[in-house]
Formats: sequence, C-alpha cells, structure tokens
Amino acid sequence: MKIEQIYTGCLAEAAYYIESEGEAAIVDPLREVGTYLKKAEKAGATIKYIFETHFHADFVSGHVDLAEKSGAEIIYGPTAKTEFKAHIAKDGEQFKIGSLTITALHTPGHTLESTTYLLTDENGKDHCIFSGDTLFIGDVGRPDLAQKGNLTMNDLAGMLYDSLNEKIKPLADDVIVYPAHGAGSACGKSMSKETFDTLGHQKQVNYALKAETKEQFIAEVTNGILPPPQYFAKNAAINKGGVESIDDIYEKGLNALTPQQFEDLANQKGAVMLDTRDPQVFTKGFIPNSINIGLNGQFAPWVGALISDLQQPILLIADQGKEQETITRLTRVGYDNTIGYLDGSFERWIDAGKEIDTIETISADAFAAAASNSEITALDVRKPGEYEAEHLEFTLSRPLDFINDWTGEIDPKATYYIHCAGGYRSMIAASILKSRGVENVIDVAGGYGAIKNTGLKRTDFSCPSKAMKV
Repeated sequence: MKIEQIYTGCLAEAAYYIESEGEAAIVDPLREVGTYLKKAEKAGATIKYIFETHFHADFVSGHVDLAEKSGAEIIYGPTAKTEFKAHIAKDGEQFKIGSLTITALHTPGHTLESTTYLLTDENGKDHCIFSGDTLFIGDVGRPDLAQKGNLTMNDLAGMLYDSLNEKIKPLADDVIVYPAHGAGSACGKSMSKETFDTLGHQKQVNYALKAETKEQFIAEVTNGILPPPQYFAKNAAINKGGVESIDDIYEKGLNALTPQQFEDLANQKGAVMLDTRDPQVFTKGFIPNSINIGLNGQFAPWVGALISDLQQPILLIADQGKEQETITRLTRVGYDNTIGYLDGSFERWIDAGKEIDTIETISADAFAAAASNSEITALDVRKPGEYEAEHLEFTLSRPLDFINDWTGEIDPKATYYIHCAGGYRSMIAASILKSRGVENVIDVAGGYGAIKNTGLKRTDFSCPSKAMKV
C-alpha cells in the first residue's frame, strides 16, 4: 500500500496518490495532471479511479483531463450532477484498488455532494479518510458556499454537524485524516499548518469536533466567515462542466513577444499586464500600468481574488524560465487566457528604451518619522482579522481582498502610505492603485512586522478604529 500526499503550498491544496498491487487512484487532482501520470507510469500502475470529494471552488480540478489521458473513472458522491461522464457513488458504495477498499461516505455540509472517502487496508482495518473540505486539521469547511433557494448557511452548518457526528467521529481514533487543504486556504477560517493528523487528536483539539450541541456548532462554525473570493463560484461551475486541455493553454500562452509586440497586444486586446517578479524587484522599475502579484507567494488565490474576469486576456512579465510555471498556476484557478509573455523579461523592455515606472519604498523607521512629523494617510491592506488583532491607531483598514470595492473612495491626487504584514500584499495594492491613476503611493518595506518595532502607538480590537472614510 502506498499513499502519497501531494501538497501545493501556494494553493494550500492536497491531492493524493494511492497505489496497491498495480492499481492506483487519485484524490482531488490539480489542473496539471502530468505528475500523477508519471507516478503511475514509474510504478507500472494503472490509474483506475479519480475520486473527487466535492465540486472544488478554490481551484480548477484536472479530473476530466486525467480521465481522458489515463482511462480512469471519475467518482463523485451522492447528489453530484456533472456535464461529463462520471460515476455518482451511493452512500456506502465501495471501490477496490488492488487489495485496498475505498468506501464513499456522504458528508454534506460544506457542499451538498461533499463526500469523505474511507480507505480500508488489506487486513480490513480502517486506515485513513480523505475528508476533502468536510474536515480539516483544526477546522471544518465553510458552510456558506452552496446556499440555494431556501437553504441557508445555518442549514448547511447543521448538515455538516450531522455528517461529522454520524459518519466521521464514530471512526477509530487512530484513523488518519487527510484533508484537501491546509493553512492559507479560504475554504476554512482557522486551519492548522499541519496537513494531516489522527482523528483522535482532532477530537481533542479541533473546536468544531468538540462542540457539545448542534446549536453551539452552528454558532462557532458560522462566526467570522468573510465573503468568499469572487472566483469561487466560477471555479465550482467550471468543475461541474469540464475545461480546456492545459496543453492547448500552454500552446496559446507560451508566445514570446518583443517589447513592441507586447505593447501592441496590450493596447489592442485590453490585456492585463501581470508582473510576477519579486515585489522588491518590481518596485525599482516596471512597465507602466502593469500590476504586481509575485509568483513567490499565494499567487493564484490573489489573482483569483483581484482579477474579476476569468476570460481577461493576460500578458506576462515573468522572470526568465518562469513563464510556463506562471501559466500553470494561472490555470489552477481558471485563468486560461494568457496570450503571451515579454521575451527576455523586464530587462528586454529597458534595452528597448521603453518607458518605465517605479513605486517609492521606504523603511519602517522612515515611515514612523513621517507619521510623527505630520498627518499622513496610511492604508493597512491586511485582512480584517489581522487588523482587529493589532494595528496602528492612525491607519485605515483597507483589505486587499476588497480593493475593487474601495478604490472608488481614493483621491488620485493624495499621498498614501501602504503596508501589509510583510510587504507582499502591499506591493500588489500599490501597483493596482498606480495602474488606476493614483500617482503618490509609498510602500512600507517589511510591513507591520517591521513597523511594530518602531514605537508607533498601536491598538487592538478592543479599541475603536479610525473612521473608514478616505
């Protein structure tokens, strides 16, 4: 028996490769399926099943492409309706992989079709569960994504409580929990950095499994849920209907462009110029009106949160050799319309004598000096929970997640100091504001992590925050 967790940090997503006696199965595959095919080929195994725990909202699955390339059967849980060929499992239905048995346990709550897959080993012992977004390490799936008709978030939370108590908690304490996500995913609110655990330990430490009543569970699970990123519903719809082959997307996107061709396409197609270089490199020089979302961060989720149209043409400015990786990570959240990249990266743009722009970056000490000597306008673009936990008294909470909602309040002639926790998100915000005509944006290097060591007066959630009007 072989079970391998394939964890993708930028999405905080876990797929699984299961193998026994020449047969294999994949649980919750990512869009690019080459990894799974190579693993099976190297082991001399045939991929027999592709198990989907639910219709994923935070990434586009590779289930259809993998089925076409491997001949495997796609399995969904009860109530799932797909536009492609799939086997809809009954609650309790079993599937064989070599000497292993996979049992589908219908566990609605996160979504209506959510299903946990219980793996029983060759000796008939329950070994692990692939819990999808039903049960995380330290948390459970958010119950607000599948509301339909008269079905409310509280109704789904009640279903989730029943699923956990009737299907999962009765399992043995030594059963291993393999979830679909870890810390950083927007599919839950307080996931652990650990990516697996025993069920017994989760019963002791997971707040949702310790709830004594359904009412308590519903109150705790629904408290503090932020609105889902705008791309979630779009990705879920894609996963129900199937997608274009990633091979075709590479062919279209890996289009090397000269600076002039790049500039012409940007003007003709109304493309987003997406610069994926490191924020501290971007700030020193970039193509005017391009936006920075660094590849060395939670790149795909931020693209999904901030670029509202999945069909938006995208032109890339990436570090040389990172073009295909960037396209891959865009496709994971459904952005399939990359139309080319700047050949030779930004250095080629400079060599061509093209216009460039910059963003002023100052140290935390310089920011503290500016704030002490005059009244300034500072935007804290961290998440609301981060801001509430601790912030500077004079800063305004303007979460990056909702920048498309609050930029209309910004005075394009004013000067704004921007910070996040460490510098990644603030540069995204600064670049977006710049691209929308706000010239005087100043990024605070090191973010709040550096600022809190300067002696500037801070407050916490118990203190009133400054008025939100900019």
